[in-house]
Amino acid sequence: MPKRSLRIGFLGTPDFAASCLAHLLDSSHQVVGVVTAPDRPAGRGHRLRASAVKNLAVAHNLPVMQPDKLRDPQFLAQWDAWQVDVGVVVAFRMMPELLWSRPPLGTINLHASLLPQLRGAAPIQRAIMAGLKETGVTTFRLKAQIDTGDLLGQSAVPIGPDTHAGMLHDALLEAGKALLIETLDGLANGDIVPIPQEALLPQNKPLLEAPKLFKNDTVVDWAQPSVKVHNHIRGLHPFPGAWSNIRFADGSASALKLHVARRVTWPGESDAAPGMAMAGEQGDLVVKCEDGACAIESLTPAGKKAMSGGAWLRGLATELLPLRLG
Repeated sequence: MPKRSLRIGFLGTPDFAASCLAHLLDSSHQVVGVVTAPDRPAGRGHRLRASAVKNLAVAHNLPVMQPDKLRDPQFLAQWDAWQVDVGVVVAFRMMPELLWSRPPLGTINLHASLLPQLRGAAPIQRAIMAGLKETGVTTFRLKAQIDTGDLLGQSAVPIGPDTHAGMLHDALLEAGKALLIETLDGLANGDIVPIPQEALLPQNKPLLEAPKLFKNDTVVDWAQPSVKVHNHIRGLHPFPGAWSNIRFADGSASALKLHVARRVTWPGESDAAPGMAMAGEQGDLVVKCEDGACAIESLTPAGKKAMSGGAWLRGLATELLPLRLG
């Protein structure tokens, strides 16, 4: 148990952050106020929608602020009025030093990797896409450069050979919630000795980075080895999803969003070009890679609902075959 209860100012927006906030509310520490994104238009009717964090905060009668600008004097005055001991940031936007430096114990961030590896906006997807067998969560104090502050705690999480980004997200969330409480308890007790990230930088090899994903990052390159193609597809599932163009025998083209794949032996001619596709022994959609192949178990054709790769293949007219992805 901590020696004292810390007054926490929480900053976050999506479901991941809301789950962490819920865990903090069940701890011995006191969340005295919440900062989240302004309500945004969403859905077909473009009605204003509150963030997951705001909905949870309102349900618990917590003070909520939704500033457009984090340097706004009125916002900062209200933050100061909360008498925050420590700020806790989970999945929020860039913060100015004017804000994160205010609490006496600083502002801590929960990041979904074992820093200093995978600094950036997409550490969950990038960890799988890189073929890592382990990642984790880190708490650290904010400083001016993104994801470079002194480490306060870490917890490792394994990545299985078929783990996709959604599964890893959930595992990291559970580890992160526990690590947040452990870190706050340690700060309250004065037990934590911060570790500069510079002390953990790898020697003679570059750091893995985790920059934001753009559309071109989601396109599958079938000329890669099957293990890399498999990692690419599972690393992007369920969000934002891996994509591949597809060309039919009649010269038409379309696109497929690929959800789940597995590595298999290519059932066709050994000299087939990467991207060539055919039915496998079980009727699956099998696509040739540089070595071996990947069977696409689940996909979404453009403008249609998700279905199995085999069902999509069986629904094609014969004049569209053979087909090639990429």
